[in-house]
Amino acid sequence: MDTVVWLISWALAIGIVGGVFRFAGQKIRWPSEQLNIYFRDMPLMVGIGFVFGVVLLYVVFHYYFIEKSTFFRWAVQGFVIFSAASWLFWTFGKHVGTRGSRKLFRKMPLTAAFGIMTIIVYAVLSIFAGVLAPYGQEEIFDKINVLPGGDLAAGGDPRFLLGTDQLGRDLLSRLIYGGQNTVGIAFMTTILAFLIGATFGFLAATLGGWFDQVVSRGVDAMMAIPQLIFALLLLTIATAWAGSNKGLITLYMIVIIAVLDSTRVFRLARAVGFNIVVMDYIEAAKLRGEKLSYLIFREILPNAYAPLLAEFGLRFCFVFLTIAALSFLGIGIQPPLADWGTMVRDLSQFINFAQFSPLTAALPLMAAGAIALLTVAVNFVVDWMLHQSSGLKD
Repeated sequence: MDTVVWLISWALAIGIVGGVFRFAGQKIRWPSEQLNIYFRDMPLMVGIGFVFGVVLLYVVFHYYFIEKSTFFRWAVQGFVIFSAASWLFWTFGKHVGTRGSRKLFRKMPLTAAFGIMTIIVYAVLSIFAGVLAPYGQEEIFDKINVLPGGDLAAGGDPRFLLGTDQLGRDLLSRLIYGGQNTVGIAFMTTILAFLIGATFGFLAATLGGWFDQVVSRGVDAMMAIPQLIFALLLLTIATAWAGSNKGLITLYMIVIIAVLDSTRVFRLARAVGFNIVVMDYIEAAKLRGEKLSYLIFREILPNAYAPLLAEFGLRFCFVFLTIAALSFLGIGIQPPLADWGTMVRDLSQFINFAQFSPLTAALPLMAAGAIALLTVAVNFVVDWMLHQSSGLKD
């Protein structure tokens, strides 16, 4: 109860100070006419936002210098480092490259530059994991549960910067290989889901009739079951069929998740397709005797690019998180392959050692943070691309 009263009191105080700030800004004669116009037209919520930002900065600086706030300090440092790197990447792109790339970087916001830079880093780490990782993802050493940091006196080993797990495998190598497995499989699954969903969605919109009814009712039946529970059920059955063949289990997982996620793509593609097939240029193409493939790939698909692009970013993030969740539950990517979901599960007990060794406790957070960071980066890029493709003006 005291916490609720405290939060309400702070909210009221920020609101009152924000109102006073807005009122004072309107009464002061500023040296610049633009400032006078800005404060004159400033909404109340903007004034409250300014005050809230100042309070938030104070809280960040206050907790940053508290001795026990190790994780918060790392989060702030990581945010500052990534922001500075994104700005440098953005500035570099505006002055170096072809005329088209420089123009593109000048038009994109900083958030899109951050997303592109992050995706490039993930792609390089995933593609060249075999070169960048110090050891193999399946390589086992006689050093078990070596602490991170490389300090021999503290129970570490300079050969293993992030330590080793309960089997003696290098965690830095598995973190790098985890990106290759998790991101690569998620990307392939998303592409397959879009091929299935968009194809059947456009066919249902173009053909209509019994084909549309049969496919739509089947999709409704699949969507009535919660996706994660449905995936768990199907993967359990598939695992029993595949036996000990881990490659076949991974293939089943890709197909199952792609089919389940294609239902969402189907609904979007069908809805967009119905809005397009009633257009005059579609009727003109039919009267010219154009084939079904021409209608879908030359007429419908180019006009459905913007919503499908936005959906691709969301689907990739959801597929990415679904694979991580299934691996966390033990039926996703199979060992000895490394993936971030399994690493979060296996290393979760290290969080209990936060007061003794913050770096040890941060090990499961590294894999979870890698998942969250890529999710945010993809959404930043997709939002910008959707803004560009939809013809919206800044």
